[in-house]
Amino acid sequence: MDMKAANKKLSLKDKYKLFTRDLGWEPTYRTKEEVFPYVQYEGIKIHDWDKWEDPFRLTMDSYWKYQAEKERKFYAIIDAHAQNNGHLQITDARYLSALKIFLQAISPGEYSAHKGFARVGREFPGVGTQVACQMQAIDEIRHAQTQIHALSNYNKFYNGFHAFAEHRDRIWYTSVARSFFDDAMAAGPFEFMIAIGFSFEYVLTNLLFVPFMSGAAYNGDMATVTFGFSSQSDEARHMTLGLECIKFMLEQDPDNLPIVQGWIDKWFWRGFRVLGLVSTMMDYMLPKRVMSWREAWNIYGVENGGALFKDLARYGIRPPKGWDQAEEAVDHISHQFMLALYQWKFGTAFHVWIPSDEDMDWLSKKYPTTFDKYYRPRWEHIKKHEAATGAPFNNFGLSKLCQCCQLPTVFTEPGDPTMTCHRESVYKGEKYHFCSDGCKDIFDNEPEKYIQAWLPMPALMRDPVDGDLGAWMDWAFLKNGQDNGDYVTSQDRQNFEQWRAQATSNQ
Repeated sequence: MDMKAANKKLSLKDKYKLFTRDLGWEPTYRTKEEVFPYVQYEGIKIHDWDKWEDPFRLTMDSYWKYQAEKERKFYAIIDAHAQNNGHLQITDARYLSALKIFLQAISPGEYSAHKGFARVGREFPGVGTQVACQMQAIDEIRHAQTQIHALSNYNKFYNGFHAFAEHRDRIWYTSVARSFFDDAMAAGPFEFMIAIGFSFEYVLTNLLFVPFMSGAAYNGDMATVTFGFSSQSDEARHMTLGLECIKFMLEQDPDNLPIVQGWIDKWFWRGFRVLGLVSTMMDYMLPKRVMSWREAWNIYGVENGGALFKDLARYGIRPPKGWDQAEEAVDHISHQFMLALYQWKFGTAFHVWIPSDEDMDWLSKKYPTTFDKYYRPRWEHIKKHEAATGAPFNNFGLSKLCQCCQLPTVFTEPGDPTMTCHRESVYKGEKYHFCSDGCKDIFDNEPEKYIQAWLPMPALMRDPVDGDLGAWMDWAFLKNGQDNGDYVTSQDRQNFEQWRAQATSNQ
C-alpha cells in the first residue's frame, strides 16, 4: 500500500517569500509610474526593489501571534495595577509631570507615525517594504493605544491627563513634537523613512524608552514600565527597518548619497530638539533618578550613534551636521528647558517646582562643569525672589519661537552658555526667527514648507483668544492652578499625600 508523502515544511525564507514577494503583481492597465507616483519626485533612484531585505523575515501570521501574546500580558498587568491602587505606589506626585508630558507629546506622535507608515506602505512599489510598513503602522497605533490605556488610570485621580489630544495641538512645549511629526508626514516616502526609521526610532527611542522606563521602575510606576517595554520589543524591528532602508537607498545608486546625507543632517537636528523634553523629564521630574540625561546620551547617543555612523561610513555617510553642537548642548539643554517651563508654568498642563537642595547637589555632581556655574545661581535667585514676595516667579512676556522646531529661543550660543542663540532669515520680505544654526539651515533649504508653520505664541494673539490669557486657557482645556502652576500648592500633591497616608493607616 502506498504511503502518503508528508508535505515538506517550508523554510523560514520560503515562507517569508510566499507571504510577501509572491503577493505582488505587475500592473497591466496602468504604468508603475501612475500607480506609484511619489517615489520619483524626491530624486531617489531605485533599480531593483527585490534587493530590499527584511532581516527578521516576519510574516503576518507570526506577527499576529507575537502581538496577541504581548497584548494579553500587558492588559493583565494593567488590570492588576488598577485593582491594587497602583496610582499610590509611585514615589511622589511630582513624577506625574513626566507622565503628562509623555502623554501630551509622545503618544500622539505614535499615532501620527501609524498614519505615516500606512501612507508610505501604499506609496512604495516594493512588496517587502509594503508588508514591513503595514506591520509598523499597526505597531505604532498599538503603542498609542497601550500608552493611553496605561495612563488612563492616573486620569481618574489626578489633573492634567484629560485633554492630551487638545494639549498636543495648542500648548507651546508640545509644538516641538507636533511639528516634528507634521514635518515627517508632509515629506515624501523616502524622507519619511529617514525621519521616523532613523531619527525617531534610532535617535529618539533608545534615549526615551530605555532610560525613562527604567526611571519609571525606580519610581514605582509599573504601568508605564509595562507599556514601555511592550513597545520597546517592537523598536528593534523598527530600527532595523529604518536602517535597512537607508542602506538599501545607498546601495541602489551613488546619486542617492547626497540626498540621504542631507536628510540625516536634517532629521538628526529635528530629533535632538524633541529630546529637549526628554532631557528635562530625566534630570528634573523623576523623584528617584536612574541616570542623568548626560549619562543616557553617552550610552545611547555617543556609543550607539558612533557605532551606527562607523557602519554607514563605508557608504560615504558622515556623522550628521550639528553633532558637535549637540554634544556640547547636552550639558545645558535640560536646565535651560526646565527654567523655561518654570517661568511659563501658567501655560503648561503640568506642575513644576524649584529643585530642592538635594536635587541641585545631584545635578551638580552629574554636570560638574556647567550646573554650579550657570544654573544653580539662577535657581537660587528664583528661590530668593519667591521668599521675598511670597509668590512664585512667572514671566508673562511672550518668547520668540523658532520657525522650524517651534520651541522658544531659550538655548545658548555654541561655546558661550551666557548668550542666547538667535538666528534670522528673510524670505519674501518676511523675517523668521530660529533657535540654532541647525534650525535655520533646515528652513533655508525648504522655506516654503516652514513659512506655513502654525505657532502657538502668535495664536495667542488671534481668535478665539485674542491675547486674553483666560480665554486661551479655556481654549487649551486648562484650569488655572489645577492643571498647571506650582507643584507645592497643587491639588495633585495634596490628594496624593492624603491618599497615601490613608492607605498606610488602613494597613
